[in-house]
Amino acid sequence: MYNNPFFYCTYCMQQFNCPFLNEQMRSFNDFGGSRTEKEGQKQKFQGFPSNIIILPFPGGGWSRWQDLGGTLTSGPAVSSWAPNRLDTFVRGTDNALWHKWWDGSRWSNWESLGGTLTSSPAAVSWGNNRIDVFVRGTDNAMWHLWWNGSRWSNWESLGGTLTSAPAASSWAPNRLDTFVRGTDNALWHKWWDGSRWSNWESLGGRLTSAPAAVSWGNNRIDVFARGQSNRLYHLWWNGSRWSSWQDLGGRLNSAPAVSSRRSNRLEVFARGLNNQLITMSWNGSRWSNWWSLGGNITSAPAAVSWGPNRTDVFARGRNNAMWHIFRR
Repeated sequence: MYNNPFFYCTYCMQQFNCPFLNEQMRSFNDFGGSRTEKEGQKQKFQGFPSNIIILPFPGGGWSRWQDLGGTLTSGPAVSSWAPNRLDTFVRGTDNALWHKWWDGSRWSNWESLGGTLTSSPAAVSWGNNRIDVFVRGTDNAMWHLWWNGSRWSNWESLGGTLTSAPAASSWAPNRLDTFVRGTDNALWHKWWDGSRWSNWESLGGRLTSAPAAVSWGNNRIDVFARGQSNRLYHLWWNGSRWSSWQDLGGRLNSAPAVSSRRSNRLEVFARGLNNQLITMSWNGSRWSNWWSLGGNITSAPAAVSWGPNRTDVFARGRNNAMWHIFRR
């Protein structure tokens, strides 16, 4: 892994603000279709489902795309253990786990954490200076690595037979809930209760992607996955029971990602048609339409929120580097 050289453009001082160097991440030419409304207004393009709204670029408080370098062979994962702190994880060209973090003022270089991955990683933080990372290994079992505030653990096998990357969430300190697609294409769940790991339990469904999971409150979990006809499906735990699967529509070209800014709020992201980043959100009472945030991504996205007014999304770009977009 490496940091891409920082290129300067004769028109711009910073690469991530340059409309020429980053054209592949946000050009409307990448999408096809034709503009149907005036510049600067919400846009709808031919070739997209009628419930997907296209913004001029990206708009709505979203930044432009930033290239964070590296050479990824998977989608990224991201977690946050404090305000203005981000930890990202990817599989590198050597199939090891690689780590890059934002400390509040700058991005680190990439560091290798070893292992031999056969999937994208998943990451979650349940407390200050704590990170738990999960991956599928060469034996198709789920493997676990964690940071305890001073050092990284050794890899731990948690068993299972995975047919997807894992997902992880946490609704309390020292609580972990992990989710995978099994050999029967159903969703399977395994959790850490603070003292031991549970057995695997099936939550049903017919998944056509890896799952995504987030917790926005005590004893609450929301899980998302792509299902039949490439539509988004939603399952949640309300503290006493699991819901039925809910069809949220859309046409996904990847596994989803999900983050939560505050209690009873959800933001879901996925790669859509023509490889743009699409999103929909839950405002506490209803789901929005799908929106396009542009870009040209080649992996499922990863998303996290470190505060009530911040969302960070990461994905692999056409150059196999990790790209970042955020909303304040």
